[in-house]
Amino acid sequence: MEGTQTEGLDDLPPSAKLVFKVLEYNGPLTQKGIVQESMLSARTVRYALERLEEIGVVDEDVYFADARQNLYKLTEPAQEFTGDECDASCTAD
Repeated sequence: MEGTQTEGLDDLPPSAKLVFKVLEYNGPLTQKGIVQESMLSARTVRYALERLEEIGVVDEDVYFADARQNLYKLTEPAQEFTGDECDASCTAD
């Protein structure tokens, strides 16, 4: 299952990879926040979010500050792609 998601992320268009990185660095954001951070058009961000949701690396939640908007965040399995899995063996040098 992990291989399928990794391949799915590798096969995404550059805009979707950028949106993934924006969410990785900034944490949960609204679509408007992703547009501001990535400097992509709203339409491109919508398409990228759809693609990321299809492969299961982004979740959509209610944004309580403004219920008209949604809050997007990386899913738990998506954390595998961020490179945070480095443990004590990485600092053994």
